[in-house]
Amino acid sequence: MRSSVERIAVIGGGSWGTALADLLAKNGHDTLLWVYERELAAEMAATRINSVYLPGISLNPALAITSDLREALTGRGMVLLVTPVQAMRTVLGQAAADIAPQALIINASKGIELTTLKTVSQLCAELLGEEALARYVMLSGPTFAREVAGGLPSLIVAASRSEECARRVQAAFSNNFFRAYTNNDVTGVELGGAVKNVIAVAAGICDGLGFGHNARAALITRGLAEMNRLGQAMGAQPATFAGLAGMGDLVLTCTGDLSRNRTVGFKLGQGMLLGEIMAEMRMVAEGVKSAEAVFQLALRLGVDMPIVENVHQILHEDKPARQAVMELMARDLKPER
Repeated sequence: MRSSVERIAVIGGGSWGTALADLLAKNGHDTLLWVYERELAAEMAATRINSVYLPGISLNPALAITSDLREALTGRGMVLLVTPVQAMRTVLGQAAADIAPQALIINASKGIELTTLKTVSQLCAELLGEEALARYVMLSGPTFAREVAGGLPSLIVAASRSEECARRVQAAFSNNFFRAYTNNDVTGVELGGAVKNVIAVAAGICDGLGFGHNARAALITRGLAEMNRLGQAMGAQPATFAGLAGMGDLVLTCTGDLSRNRTVGFKLGQGMLLGEIMAEMRMVAEGVKSAEAVFQLALRLGVDMPIVENVHQILHEDKPARQAVMELMARDLKPER
């Protein structure tokens, strides 16, 4: 399926937003990237490099860049959201009036809003109207921004209630190094992206403590079980968590050195304080906020998520990391399923 030229607004100039905007411009689409920081937008327009979030990558000459949100949205048939989830409500509120009524809403940010425990699709329904869900597409999978920007082979999932919308997004993003699959399980794909960041913090903690490959593999597997339990409680399809947006993204984020969430966990395991770690990071590690949001969501739904609970306690209640792991190992013995 070959894509016609789309007019696309990319909202968010972090590493992932920049990489996706560059990809879309390479694919021949009329792409305009909105960057929140006015000075960074001007610098990127002049140098064709995002020196803050994606240094060393030259952006496609056809990619347009602006810091004016209204300019970015006007007349666009696709709106790709790539802002941190905890800022999504503010950005969507400001953008709502300028999003075309029939524009596809594509979300590539992963997480759950802490104050309301809503997914991004639920935020879109609240702020843009329930009818927006018919043209909402969730984009998720095992993809590091730097590797996508470098043209390395990558796969992703476009999930929507509408097969037509999913296929349109699939066609717009796919090329000879970036392949998109369609899916109809929006809830499952959203939850996979949120929960895997929390499990990645846990994996980093285990690595920082020097617990070895056995522990990491076990953690990933049991983390997938927790993801699946929460997903089924929210009506997701179990098969989704065995795919790219579940197991695929979980493995990448728990093992890859480019993972910001794994890095946070690794430094915690080595004994650094969370405040010190966050002060060193310019880019957002969604797992820090998602740990609290996912934990609260699990409590609300009565879902047992011991790894998530312990990560929440380490991050937000100063629980010693080694104690948390020992308590997980000492839990009552039970069948695997």
